[in-house]
Amino acid sequence: MKVHSYCYILISLMLVCTNLVFAQQQNVDFVRKNFPDNREGLKNAQKQLELGKKLYDRGFPPDKVAALPYFLSANDFNPNNAELNVMIGDCYLRSTDKEQSIKYLEKAATIPSPLRDKAYKLLGEAYHLTYEFDTAIHYLTLCKKGLDTKAKTYAADLKRINKKIAECETGKELIKNPVNVFIDNLGGVVNTPYSEYGPIITADGSTLYFTSLCPKRSATPFEAGAYFNEDSYAENIYVTYLKDRKWSTPKVLGSHINTAANNAVAGISPGGDILFVFLSENGGDLGYTTLNGDAWSPKRSLGSAINSSAHEASASISPDGRTLYFVSNRNNPEGNHQIYYSNRDIDGALTPAKPLGAPIASGYDEHAVFMHTNGKTLYFSSNGHNTMGGYDIFRSDFENGQWTTPVNMGYPINTPEDDLFFMLSASGRYAYFSSFRKGGFGQHDLYRITFVEEKPLINVSEDNLIAYMQKPLAEASMEKKIPEPAAAAVTATTVAVTLFKGKVIDAETREPLLADIEITDNTLGQAVTSLTTNSQTGYYMVPLPSGRNYGLVAKATNYLFHSENIDLREYAEYQEIYKDVALHEIKAGTKIVLNNIFFGFGNANITATSITELKRMVALLNDQPALRVEISGHTDNIGSAEVNKKISEARAKAVVDYLVEAGIAAGRMTFAGYGFDRPVAPNATAEGRAANRRTEFEVLEN
Repeated sequence: MKVHSYCYILISLMLVCTNLVFAQQQNVDFVRKNFPDNREGLKNAQKQLELGKKLYDRGFPPDKVAALPYFLSANDFNPNNAELNVMIGDCYLRSTDKEQSIKYLEKAATIPSPLRDKAYKLLGEAYHLTYEFDTAIHYLTLCKKGLDTKAKTYAADLKRINKKIAECETGKELIKNPVNVFIDNLGGVVNTPYSEYGPIITADGSTLYFTSLCPKRSATPFEAGAYFNEDSYAENIYVTYLKDRKWSTPKVLGSHINTAANNAVAGISPGGDILFVFLSENGGDLGYTTLNGDAWSPKRSLGSAINSSAHEASASISPDGRTLYFVSNRNNPEGNHQIYYSNRDIDGALTPAKPLGAPIASGYDEHAVFMHTNGKTLYFSSNGHNTMGGYDIFRSDFENGQWTTPVNMGYPINTPEDDLFFMLSASGRYAYFSSFRKGGFGQHDLYRITFVEEKPLINVSEDNLIAYMQKPLAEASMEKKIPEPAAAAVTATTVAVTLFKGKVIDAETREPLLADIEITDNTLGQAVTSLTTNSQTGYYMVPLPSGRNYGLVAKATNYLFHSENIDLREYAEYQEIYKDVALHEIKAGTKIVLNNIFFGFGNANITATSITELKRMVALLNDQPALRVEISGHTDNIGSAEVNKKISEARAKAVVDYLVEAGIAAGRMTFAGYGFDRPVAPNATAEGRAANRRTEFEVLEN
């Protein structure tokens, strides 16, 4: 105990002596009288200082980092200038090597000068950013004591410092209980010495759009060549593809997307065919572009329901396509952004936007909104709420008609730096975001979060494992299931999603088709969402929250519609299902299975879940007045042939009766019951018997 006390006294005396030495130091300016014997050295130092200040005064973080070599050279000549030490410390704070700032700022704090308070402020920031929270609080407290209580800015300055102290306290708590994730930088193929942000990932994880803020140049930042430090910077949108577990070299989108002004990606539709973009008009508007084949259409504004004379940015659409969430600083005299939403009316037009309000709104800035494909979990970044510094990522769920109190996503997802643009994959097991942290390539980089308890030994992409299903979904004839890698136990979302995707093709030629796809909730009889296939590939993709029974129908001009039943009521985990949909031309002899017509057990009573499919048949027959058809019923081989023929015929007749009541002429339709005489699958399995229990629609004449 005596030894410990003695050491403590000795260390205290050493610190006092050291501080006395520092206190005796005076500020040394870069003037001739201070260096009478080294005019040449002074001249060179002044030149270095001048070059550094030109960059520093621009105020942009990359420019401040670029100023460091000049400032350090001048500091080698004269290390006792308070302003230079402050500037060096400030520059290091904008780099990935923030720890280096402390020794220069500590030095500036010991030199009597008007910049001492600024040194304290920056030291509070430096220790905050390097996780030395208690030391940060010490310097922030010194800043608070130094405030002029009579100044007009006193209240605002006091509020700012108290908030920083609160952030340090939050940081101390969050790092005690880190969330169990792995965070990986996307690497130098994607990231540059400048800022990459706004990662927008398609639901299947195969395509990544993002924004890069770089000095204007003739070459893109992802091509070989030097970086030019020009006077202005520009935002442009890039795309990269996941191939063989690696991201391809990013390519800039076309000139009609990346114009001479700033261009940033703001969001994407669940099907990946609509890209929301930032427009520079009116101080910042939101627009969109649609994917036609392999090309994006010219940008268009989202209109006055969304855009205002204020600044609009970041957009995310709900999986049903009915609600658009976005960020705006309208109606806010302090300029803070908050999250707004706009619904589509019965005609599909966006209604005037409204703020989400409390508890989402914090009174500070909310940015980078993202609605997950489960349709109920909202992610966003905020520098309010209980952030540990800068912008943190938060989550809120829509439950019982209201939003829950936002929850901080925790450390190490969040840091004392800015952490923004969180976007979760449909599986809930991976997320992408932008962050400025140690070990990066420069400024903000793109990172991937893996929500797992044990990191997989092999990084498996979300779109390269295709296996035949072990268990089909209800009576749907699903072709391929794409499972996610095992071992994921920790996820960022609690509502499972099924990603349903494939191509719509001609049944005979196998060529891709431009088709409309509609998804309905069979239980509610309501439309869930609609989309259009890619005109060049026929590709479609739609995420569907599990726990519901869906009907999918694909339609194209001069083709019979094709329907699928997707029963996800008992599926609690993420899955991907690949299904190519073959459409048949409207001609005599063509048959389709009506997969969304259901009957009561052992009887011919049409259930309410069949209404949407029956209405499609009415629409088709009205659109094709020359069409004559046969409706036929089919069963499995359970029971006698006589009973099965009787019930299959009764079911076919029930469908025809509905169509007649809906106004279709009875003479255009016949009905028949074939029992189990015409199986389409072996009756030896439950899956085969389910496929044989069906209602068919055959064209007799057109």
